[in-house]
Amino acid sequence: MADYKNIKGFNIQYLDSDPPNPIEGQMWFNSTTQTLKGAEVGGAPIGTWSSGGAVNTARETAYSTGSQTANLFYGGLATPGNSVDTELYNGSAWTEVNNLNTGLRGGASAGSSSIALKIAGYTGTTASDTVESWNGTCWSEITEINTPRLDSSAAGISNTSAIIFGGSTMPGFSPVANTESWNGTSWTEVNDLSLATNSLRGGGTQTSALATGGYAPPGTRSTKTESWNGTSWSSGGNMNLARNNHGYSGNSNTNGLVFAGDNPSAPTTVNTEFYNGTSWTEVNNLSVGRYRHGGSSNIGTNNAALATSGLNSSDGRITTVEEWLAPDPLVKTFTTS
Repeated sequence: MADYKNIKGFNIQYLDSDPPNPIEGQMWFNSTTQTLKGAEVGGAPIGTWSSGGAVNTARETAYSTGSQTANLFYGGLATPGNSVDTELYNGSAWTEVNNLNTGLRGGASAGSSSIALKIAGYTGTTASDTVESWNGTCWSEITEINTPRLDSSAAGISNTSAIIFGGSTMPGFSPVANTESWNGTSWTEVNDLSLATNSLRGGGTQTSALATGGYAPPGTRSTKTESWNGTSWSSGGNMNLARNNHGYSGNSNTNGLVFAGDNPSAPTTVNTEFYNGTSWTEVNNLSVGRYRHGGSSNIGTNNAALATSGLNSSDGRITTVEEWLAPDPLVKTFTTS
């Protein structure tokens, strides 16, 4: 008869505390708590939302990038107009840091909380081609993109390597499929999205990214997912709920989390879905429906994300923040009862 080690490849260890990074299938006896424990499948399917620290300035269509515990939230529409405020999150509270040079809304963001990009956006009357770079202390203006646009999205984990895709051009807010790549010096036109889309959301790296949802011709909210491999876009699995102006978190084209946003049947949704590289699965909902909000974007994953500020179902700007956390793997205590 096979024993546990032969089946799973582990001995049941005798430990005085739980191991810091258990592997799925590993079992141990915790001598301090006198319990038998094991690691089972965790991750996004068992994730939940909880309250995070509120932002200082409520705003919509702001830029947002970084991780759940180190996030940058900047620009956007506030009162009385486009904001230049930048806020930094440490996992519990937001701190105001140095302002942007130009206040815009509805643009794209890339990078981390210490090296980030603010790409394009909307002045209130025209689409912008401007780009600003964050070095952890201050913002500086750098090379403009080729096609001015708003309501676009971006991917990239630094201020020297990124792509921007989709969005709208003026006049007429016409959706575009254009994708541009940044090498730290200049922007280059590369292969387009399969479908011209605005108000989409996505993220990842310059060579591995996802574009999700949005507003596409002939004027409908989309369930579409497109996957970027560093050279071209291809179709991925469709989301369950069509949406635009939603939140997104993911660091490659094989993992993603979409949450809240505008959908066809209501002003906002609390619906959350995660992507495993092939298909989308509905998971636990947000507490507060919102759209035009920030997300954790390119450093975040489908196991850890932020939903930041935005508009509620009454079109009121909110300061509330929610944190998504999904332990992977999940530690389970076994009992004989």
